[in-house]
Amino acid sequence: MLPLAQTLHRQSQADHADTITLTYDARFLRRKRLETDGGSPFVIDLEKTESLEQGDALKLSDGRLVGIVAAPEAVLVITGKNLQRLAWHIGNRHTPCQIEETRLVIQNDPVIKHMLQHLDAVIVEATEPFTPEGGAYGHGRTHSHAHGNSAHDHTHTHAH
Repeated sequence: MLPLAQTLHRQSQADHADTITLTYDARFLRRKRLETDGGSPFVIDLEKTESLEQGDALKLSDGRLVGIVAAPEAVLVITGKNLQRLAWHIGNRHTPCQIEETRLVIQNDPVIKHMLQHLDAVIVEATEPFTPEGGAYGHGRTHSHAHGNSAHDHTHTHAH
């Protein structure tokens, strides 16, 4: 029987017995068999799908804490004269974005890259951990965003 991880500690400052290194996409989960960086298997079984973030920790049923580490992955590092405008265009396409003082970082996406090049962005392909902003509607990301009435089924546009 593998240890279960059913408790998530946000930005845990406690000592971790081990770590697990996951990409941004792999850090969005609810139930799955995983293996720590040290080779110990366990099963994550959370109440709901969660976005695990760099610095979070999972508490295993045997009492150990497993720290979450953002894995290096293919990203685009974006700089330019008008970083705020570039950030607006990225957000308008609902693209996860890591926002820093002097740069923006997104997953390597050729379509978004092409759009940003036409906006005079300076773009460098890199491999580094990707930790985008979590969003305004709670910690982390969701499968989709709601508009306050889950019963509606009509099409509509967004004003961004």
